[in-house]
Amino acid sequence: MLSLTPAAMLRIFYHTTYDFIRPWRIMVVTTAAFISLGLVLLGVSWARTGTSVHYSIDFTGGTLVQIEFQQPPDVSAIRSALDAGGVHDAEIQSFGTNRDFTIRAQDAGQSVSRGANAEAQAPSAEQVAARIDTVLTQRLGTGVFHIVRTEAVGPLVGSELRRGAVVAILVSFVATLIYLAFRFEWRFGVAAVIATAHDILTTLAFIKLLDIEVSLMVVVAILTVIGYSLNDTIIIFDRVREDLRKKRKESLYDTLNRAINETLPRSVMTHATAFAATLALLLLAGEVIRPFAWVMAFGIVTGTFSSVYVAGPVLLWIERRYPREGSDRKNVRAPAPRAPTDPDRRATQAASVRS
Repeated sequence: MLSLTPAAMLRIFYHTTYDFIRPWRIMVVTTAAFISLGLVLLGVSWARTGTSVHYSIDFTGGTLVQIEFQQPPDVSAIRSALDAGGVHDAEIQSFGTNRDFTIRAQDAGQSVSRGANAEAQAPSAEQVAARIDTVLTQRLGTGVFHIVRTEAVGPLVGSELRRGAVVAILVSFVATLIYLAFRFEWRFGVAAVIATAHDILTTLAFIKLLDIEVSLMVVVAILTVIGYSLNDTIIIFDRVREDLRKKRKESLYDTLNRAINETLPRSVMTHATAFAATLALLLLAGEVIRPFAWVMAFGIVTGTFSSVYVAGPVLLWIERRYPREGSDRKNVRAPAPRAPTDPDRRATQAASVRS
């Protein structure tokens, strides 16, 4: 029986000549529709509730309840009991020994704008704590645990930190543009920044469509996606730069396709292994890590997509509008279909006669 080693399987993707750029218009329309749908849903949610996404208690604050059990409990049983009792998306963490746990839960009626003041949350905190006590007593039994303390906690991420995160992302865009402008050309920097902005918008649309709760772990996933996508784009652009230095008599369109095909084995290996690890987290890691895994899985897909169908077409458009010194505008586009020659016509006629 024929068996292929990973190295031999990867050789399948060497010397490929796929035309990745040709369907870019269809891809751009598709991703634009996806982003537009997400932005519309974000706007509708903002108009109705004053917040665009579902924030976790990291952003809104909530109620902290410390519980001591008589015997080490099953965390999944605690979570199931809370969900069945209407206390959803609670954060359950071990606190000291394997019998002590803290439960952080968000009052269903509070929002980000009202979550910053812990004193204002105190009455609702008592209600949430009483609800947790009642639910766990009904599901786990009397005398199984006792509540050590209850307190209202403010958000870990305030409005200042949220603004700081946005500023940090914008600064990273400027730094990326400057870095690529010096290492490559400003055209590559602009294309890479636009592709990265595309990844942020598609990820936000994905979060809204799946109604994923935005926690600190989700923010970490978004930042990881930005770095992952940017790295993928730079690798392709680096190969484009190398091919341009060889001064082949081919259009930039063909050079981009060549670069994507030349980096295809590396891309297949990297994306497949990263997606497999993320899929394992998504299926096996549990509820706490699942939002992070969802965003990472989608980020791998959208990062790969933008490196080909956003960064490449943007680079072609910039080159067509602002050609490099010594380049020809006509040398940007894909070559026109070759007109049939006389030998081609004779071969076609002979084939029709035989048929």
